[in-house]
Amino acid sequence: MEFLFVEVLSKPLWMWLGFLTFIFGLLSFDLGVLHRRPHAIGFTESLLLSAFYILLGILFGGFVWLQFGSDAAINYWTGFVIEKSLSFDNIFVMAAIFGYFAIPRRYQHRVLVYGILGVLLLRGLMIGVGATLVAEFSWILYFFAGFLVLTGLKMLTAKEENYDVASNPLVKLFHRHCRVTREVHGQRFFVRLPDPHSGHARLFATPLFLALLSVEMADAIFAVDSIPAIFTITTDPYIVFTSNLFAVLGLRALFFALSALLERFVYLQHALAVVLVFIGGKILVGDLAGIAHVDPLWSLLITVAILSTAIAASLWRTAKPKTKVARVDGQLAAQRWQEGQRD
Repeated sequence: MEFLFVEVLSKPLWMWLGFLTFIFGLLSFDLGVLHRRPHAIGFTESLLLSAFYILLGILFGGFVWLQFGSDAAINYWTGFVIEKSLSFDNIFVMAAIFGYFAIPRRYQHRVLVYGILGVLLLRGLMIGVGATLVAEFSWILYFFAGFLVLTGLKMLTAKEENYDVASNPLVKLFHRHCRVTREVHGQRFFVRLPDPHSGHARLFATPLFLALLSVEMADAIFAVDSIPAIFTITTDPYIVFTSNLFAVLGLRALFFALSALLERFVYLQHALAVVLVFIGGKILVGDLAGIAHVDPLWSLLITVAILSTAIAASLWRTAKPKTKVARVDGQLAAQRWQEGQRD
C-alpha cells in the first residue's frame, strides 16, 4: 500500500483518490437514488440539494484545516466563494442552451450531472498544467494577476450580451458530420434508429447530447477566468481542484432555483469585476510593489463583503416586480432548432 503515499502534485495519492471516490459516490447517489426517475426539479428541491452540496463543500474546508492548517483552509474557502460567484453567469448560459435545444425540465438535471464528469477531466487538466507552469515559472502568477485585472476592468464597461448557442463551433462540427435526431428520446444521449437512406439501424445522437457538449464548452470558457483567479490565491493544486469541484456541484444543483431569479442580480457582474480587480491587484501591488500583503482571512472577508453588498443592493433595487423580456424564449428556441434540423 506504499503507492498510496506517493506524492502527486505535492499531495499523497490517497488524498486524490479519496476525493475522486467521494465525488463519484455523490454523483452515483444523485443519479441512481435521488433522481433515478426523471422529473422536473422544483424550487424547494433545488434549494435543498444545493444546500446539501454547499454544506459538504464548507465541511471539506474543515478537513483541509486539519490536514494543512488554518491558512490553507481559508484559501480553500476563498477559492470556493470566488469560483461559485464567477460561475453565476453560467446559469444564464445553461438556460439558453436548454431553451435552444428544447430540453424538457425533467431531463435537464441529467445533463448537468453528467457535465460534472467533463468538469473533472477538463479542470483537472487545466489545474495540472497551471500548477506545473507556476512551479517552473513563478512569474506566471503575475501574468494571471494582470489578466484578472484587465478582465475585471473589461467587465465593468462591457455591455450585456446573450449567449449564441447556434455559433458553438463544436456543435456545428458535430451536427455537420454526425447523425442527430430532431427530437429528444427520453433521457438517452444516443439511440439506434433506421437510417433514412439505407434503412439499416444506425447510432444517432439526440439533442440531449448536443446540450451536454454545449454545457461543457461553456464551462471551458468560464474556467479561463476562474482557474487563474484561484491560482492567485493559492498555488496548491489540491486546494484549487477541490474548491472548484465543490463550487460547481453546489451551483449546478442551484440552477433550477436561480435560473428564473438571476435577472434580479443587476449588480452582480459589477461586483464580480471588482473581485477580479481586487484579487489580481493584491498580487501586483503587494508582491511587485512591496506595498502591502493581504492576509488570507481578510481576502475572504473582503470578497464576501463585496458580493454580499452587491446581492443585497440588487434585491433591494428589483424588489418591485417588473415585466421583463426573458433572455431565451423557449418556444422560439425550439422552433429555431427544428428549422435548423430541417435545413
